[in-house]
Formats: sequence, C-alpha cells, structure tokens
Amino acid sequence: MPAKEGNLLEQIASLRNSFAVLSKRKSFRYGLPFLLFVVGGSFGLREWTQIRYQFSQVKGVSKAEAEKMGLHKAKDVTLEDTYEEIQQLDIDNWENKRGPRPWEPNTQEQKK
Repeated sequence: MPAKEGNLLEQIASLRNSFAVLSKRKSFRYGLPFLLFVVGGSFGLREWTQIRYQFSQVKGVSKAEAEKMGLHKAKDVTLEDTYEEIQQLDIDNWENKRGPRPWEPNTQEQKK
C-alpha cells in the first residue's frame, strides 16, 4: 500500500471517529437539526413569499381584451334588479322535496 493511500485511510478513520464522538453529544444530535431547520426554513420562506410579489404585478384584463377572448358579460347585475326578481317570487306556494340520504341507494324512485 502506498503512503498516500494509508494516509487517506487514516484520515477517513479519524473523521469517522470524530463523527462518532460528536454524534453522542446532545448539542450535536438536537442542536444541529434545529439549526438546519431554522436556516433552511428561512430560505424556504423567502422563496414562498417571493410568489406574492411576483403575482402582485399581474394586471387584470380590460373589457375589450375579454371580448376578444370570448368572454361576454350578458348583463350588469345590480342590487335593484335582484331585489325586483326576489319580489316577483311566489314564496307562499312551495313544496318540500326530500333528497336521497348517503346510505340510501340511488335507485329509489323519487316521489312527485
């Protein structure tokens, strides 16, 4: 065995022994994972919050662009129009219709 290989093997064995000694210490077993979690979490949160700023600059679509895309608004809905529609409803004559229960089969004929 050449001297370089022997020296390399000794260094690897020395590192292995140092790691074995360190792994028995509580500060290494619990502190190092905690620090990695805190530091790694800060980097992760930085990337996560960057999304907020990327999409805050996205603008909406104008009416002309929406019509070019095929999105047509049928009518403007106002509070007054909705109120008039509700006033025209007949709320005195109604029938209670029972829906199927989750444990009942769907093959039941519905009563009319």
